[in-house]
Amino acid sequence: TSSGVFLLQMGWGDLGAFGEPSKETPNLDQMAAEGMLFLDFYTANPLCSPSRAALLTGRLPVRNGFYTTNGHARNAYTPQDIVGGIPDSELLLPELLKKAGYTNKIIGKWHLGHRPQFHPLRHGFDEWFGSPNCHFGPYDSRERPNIPVYRDWEMIGRYYEDFKIDLKTGEANLTQLYLQEALDFISKQQASQQPFFLYWAIDATHAPVYASKQFLGTSQRGLYGDAVREIDDSVGRILKHLQQLGISENTFVFFTSDNGAALISAPRQGGSNGPFLCGKQTTFEGGMREPAIAWWPGHIPAGGVSHQLGSVMDLFSTSLSLAGLEPPRDRQIDGIDLLPVILQGKLIDRPIFYYRGNELMAVRAGLYKAHYWTWSNSWEEHGKGIDFCPGQSVAGVTTHTQEEHTYLPLLFHLGRDPGEKYPL
Repeated sequence: TSSGVFLLQMGWGDLGAFGEPSKETPNLDQMAAEGMLFLDFYTANPLCSPSRAALLTGRLPVRNGFYTTNGHARNAYTPQDIVGGIPDSELLLPELLKKAGYTNKIIGKWHLGHRPQFHPLRHGFDEWFGSPNCHFGPYDSRERPNIPVYRDWEMIGRYYEDFKIDLKTGEANLTQLYLQEALDFISKQQASQQPFFLYWAIDATHAPVYASKQFLGTSQRGLYGDAVREIDDSVGRILKHLQQLGISENTFVFFTSDNGAALISAPRQGGSNGPFLCGKQTTFEGGMREPAIAWWPGHIPAGGVSHQLGSVMDLFSTSLSLAGLEPPRDRQIDGIDLLPVILQGKLIDRPIFYYRGNELMAVRAGLYKAHYWTWSNSWEEHGKGIDFCPGQSVAGVTTHTQEEHTYLPLLFHLGRDPGEKYPL
């Protein structure tokens, strides 16, 4: 069985299947109708890098090195200024899949380090088309260069210079390039009857958002919606391609996000986290609960909806299980195998841990969520107009000072109160 993971930065409320009012994601909605929708699926961290590290290692960021200790509850990530990355001691999903004869490709954003020792081809991937980071910028080419784009080992250009992004109009054809890479890779593997793992990690919905010409101006939601529509169209084309090649029944596909929509970019460039509180960077539901869809025709019963507490780390264990491999025994693995959930509709009892930096901020068990610390961001940042919870202040909950509740946790019932507005 081959597998594909689509990882994008989108909010829980960005998909029609999750109730987005403009209903502009017909392909993802169709994917959900043909597969299984996960309503209680989480990332491992409310930020890009640590959640990607967690997905590929099956381990919490505090175990795989993607956390910080300088500044309590400070989020840690690797923009181009940072020298660290994924430690050699970690075993990544593609490294393990190689043992079962898989060919592995990453398309898009890696975000686990910039230096040669952190290159994805050193960590189990056979091919790469994309960048070590997001398309931040454009930068001053002397002091802060624009971010590089790679094909495998070779840097082939930079965002804004060789790969154009027009910040005035929001036009860029990057998603089309990433789509074509995916289609070509799948065709090549199918022709050689090779099992494959495709990690499609595109970044069009990360501010500054972009879309290609044919999608610009087509959404009720503005430029962010244009980007979502193009991603939706691309996912539809990839799934159709699998079907046309006759390999859809041998290919497990999972769509999710690395963190909640970045409300700091709202309303012009930010997505929707539906009924949930706050967004990216926070450990409220809007920061960590993600849209998630599993698709595998002929195996997953169509139209399924699961309330399993799931995590991006489960994609590690589930993919190994699909390949007939055991997870490594020499380390703590935090992901669980979701196949019994997906194929038999079972529910597995497990908690969800919400970390920020090296601090355990909250825990979910069943329908209850206990906050041990609450914090959105500092008064100083807030004073500069940086707001992770715009229009969503909940007294005593979305605090701008770090509030400790260790002795008497702040408790919510997420069934009755998904928006975390009424502490019990």
